[in-house]
Amino acid sequence: MAERDIKDQLKSIQRFSEKENGQPSGTRARVAVPSFFTLMNLFCGFVAITQIHQEQYLAACYLIILAGLFDLLDGMVARLTNGASQFGTELDSLCDIVSFGVAPAYLIYARLLEGSGMLGLMISALPVMCAAVRLARFNLQYSPEKKLDFDGLPTPVQAYFIVAIFLNIQHETWITQISVQQTELMIPVVVILSLLMVSMIRFDGVPRISFYYLREYPFSSGSYVIAVLVTCIYPYSGLLLVLFVYVSVGLFRSTRQSIRMLISLPR
Repeated sequence: MAERDIKDQLKSIQRFSEKENGQPSGTRARVAVPSFFTLMNLFCGFVAITQIHQEQYLAACYLIILAGLFDLLDGMVARLTNGASQFGTELDSLCDIVSFGVAPAYLIYARLLEGSGMLGLMISALPVMCAAVRLARFNLQYSPEKKLDFDGLPTPVQAYFIVAIFLNIQHETWITQISVQQTELMIPVVVILSLLMVSMIRFDGVPRISFYYLREYPFSSGSYVIAVLVTCIYPYSGLLLVLFVYVSVGLFRSTRQSIRMLISLPR
């Protein structure tokens, strides 16, 4: 009898805890698993900032890339464990601000634009401000379903693009043959990438790894496989080339749709 009373009390405590937290215990556990990868994303972003402060720019670039991999993993794990939630989305956006907003912006400022005065400071701040707007808009449109595309350039892509340029400069690849100063190259690139984040131009999302996606979207799946292979074979110039093609495809598609709309307007 006493054992039954103890079990009843434990069940009552569990129900009270679930009621107070608004989620069943199993749901909270499923949310905690992808949140671990999200926090690792934040950790990598923070360490990248410390490395930039110590002028270890190459290490900071690799840490930002690693943060992007954790950002990709948390979404995959959330879908596999059915742990997608509004909490996870909010936490992911807060971490992305640091890893893909503050870290690349500080990298630009410390590595290239620190000597450019107020103009350099303003240009360097653009990725942070536009990433904040981009992520806030994304949260308002939150849906647990996997999206095939996004409004505006995803913040990790913007960060990877900046990192790819720095890696090519650091390793003296083909980009170093361009007859312009690094500062003259980076300023328009940073401005364009920042504006693309807050634009309404639609860019492709990362494909879901499944037989259904491969069957329904064979062209997109094949394109991403080729992109991964190119990046593996040519780690620095290949990464930059893949990102350039990705952005160009989104811009071309948006331009084509705009032209079609203009042509279809009544005269």
